Formats: sequence, C-alpha cells, structure tokens
Amino acid sequence: MERLLDDTPLSTPEKFYVSCTSISIIIPCFNEAQTIEHAIKRVLSAESAKLTKQIIVVDDGSTDRSAELVEEILLKYPAVKLVRHPVNLGKGAAIRSGFNAATGDIVLIQDADLEYSPSDYPKLLAPILDGRADVVYGSRFRGGAEGSVLYFWHAIGNSFLTLLSNMFTNLTLSDMETGYKVFRKEVIEGISLQENRFGIEPEITAKISKLAARQRFYEVGISYSGRTYADGKKVNWKDGFRAIYCIFRYNLFP
Repeated sequence: MERLLDDTPLSTPEKFYVSCTSISIIIPCFNEAQTIEHAIKRVLSAESAKLTKQIIVVDDGSTDRSAELVEEILLKYPAVKLVRHPVNLGKGAAIRSGFNAATGDIVLIQDADLEYSPSDYPKLLAPILDGRADVVYGSRFRGGAEGSVLYFWHAIGNSFLTLLSNMFTNLTLSDMETGYKVFRKEVIEGISLQENRFGIEPEITAKISKLAARQRFYEVGISYSGRTYADGKKVNWKDGFRAIYCIFRYNLFP
C-alpha cells in the first residue's frame, strides 16, 4: 500500500511517496475481563487495508483476569503484545506506554470495551493511506453512523469541551474527546505527553496542533455503542474539569 508523507502545508504541491505496510493498534485495558478477549479477536479479524497488525494491549494494573486472558491469547497470536503496569495509572499512561512500544507506520487507539467498533477501521485509515491526512479522528457526532442513545449531559459536556479546544487550536473538530484517534507514527514521535488519565485527549489535540509543520486533520463518522456506568464506564465529572484545565494548560503553555 502506498501513502503520501507530507509535513508541508496542504497547499504545497511537492510530496513524496513512502511505503506504508504496518499498523500498531493500542488497547488500554483496566478491569475489562468481560470484553478484552472479544475485543482482541475483533481487532485481529478487522479489515485494515492489508496492513500488518501489531496489537499492543496495555494492562493498566487490572485486578481482575484481564492480563491472564491476554496472556492466553498471545500464545496463539504472535501479533499480540502485552505491556503491564504494576498499578493502575490511567488511560493516558497506558496510551503513552503503547506509543512507546508501537512499531507500525500508523498508530490507532482502540478501547477495550468495544464502545468503538473495529469495523470502522477502513474509513479511519483511508484518509491517511491515500495521502490526504496525517491525523484522523472518529467522530460520534457526524452523521451517517449508528450510535447508542445514552447521557444527554455527557453529550453537552463533550460538545463544550470540543468547542473550547477548537477555539485554541483553530480546528473544526466535532468530537475532540473521541476514543478513536489515528496518526502517522511520525506525528506521535513529534510530541511528548504527560497526562495520566482522560486529560490525554485534549493534550494530544493541543500538542499536535502546535507542531511546527501543520498537520492535516480529518474526521470520519463512526458507530458508537456507549456503555452505562453499570456496564463499567469509567470517565466521570472530575475528568471533565481536568479536560478544561488541560485545554488551557497545553494550548497556552505548550
């Protein structure tokens, strides 16, 4: 598969081709014994434009059987790699560990709870593979995809955080807080991340938008099967306030 590598503004016509052969899929995991095995199998079978898959499960100090289940799977599938945190540090810390272990030309973040469906990989990868994008976000709020109907105030909060983030980054994202983020590996290598919990979402967006070479962002509509708190949803109102802090912190003081 050929893709364009382009760190120049979109209006600049000079581009050059490099080979794109692999993708690293990072799965942060904390106490997801009910879904992690199914999630990995879904990722293994997902269409990925014939890219070789590296699946990195980062067990973030789980106290259930999550890590043991992953260890059983990786004995059968060499594409699966397990990284373990001895204690729970948070989703952001798990993503950082995943980035450090990633070797693919493209890096994709996949939640272990399957709120986001691997069947959306082709549309997430297409803008990068055909040279139009450096970063792709999967938006829960763009039309054309099915989604579960859950919490009204969560949707309002997400919209507010996205608007606030856009004001600082000068982007027109509709879903900055999305769990589906895809990058050319060179983009991730160009930033240093600090947040341990869900503040990683606005931090990533802020820091990529501040890179010297303006990165090309795309959004695609995705399906979304949101969980309730009874099902194990972990983000809470405190994370919303932290996200506001992170928007100001990493945009004003990069």
